[in-house]
Amino acid sequence: MGGTMDGTKQQRRGNTRQRIQDVALGLFAEQGYEKTSLREIAERLDVTKAALYYHFKTKEEIIVSLFEDLTKPIEDLIEWGRRQPATLETKEEIIRRYSEALAGAEPLFRFMQENQATVRELRIGDTFKDRMRGLRDILITPDAELVDQVRSVSAMFTLHAGMFVMQDLEGDSGKKREAVLEVALDMIRQAHEHARRKD
Repeated sequence: MGGTMDGTKQQRRGNTRQRIQDVALGLFAEQGYEKTSLREIAERLDVTKAALYYHFKTKEEIIVSLFEDLTKPIEDLIEWGRRQPATLETKEEIIRRYSEALAGAEPLFRFMQENQATVRELRIGDTFKDRMRGLRDILITPDAELVDQVRSVSAMFTLHAGMFVMQDLEGDSGKKREAVLEVALDMIRQAHEHARRKD
């Protein structure tokens, strides 16, 4: 019996951490990162500051942990991509999975966009750029012409642009994401076909 109880408690604890992250991100969006205190986050969660402190000592820790959790799928994707053959299928799959990873991390990316000074201070941007480079290196065909290298990188940024620029346009968000993904996949296919014809 004891074992199962511990398992559930472990899960609960994991969920508490996640709830803190979500509530904090909500408050940061609502009233600004600078203006939000740990005490307010605790109040909104209806826990004591000590309980919050058990998980996170500072606001910075909350953001860094959020960033690590939400970008983990991107890291896993790079690891996976490096082990695959450099085929068009691999690249398409990377673009698809990246689209999903970005959708999951959307609130965090909005935070990053609106709090660039904080992001610079916490070095989050550097880590993100490293991950972007990792993805880029898998998507680009070595010795492809420059225009095709640009196409491959643009496929990635199309997904970013889609996330930020399209969100306030009319229309169903799922449909918008599909349209953005379609354009990104198009670019990857063009770059790949072109590079292959050159051989």
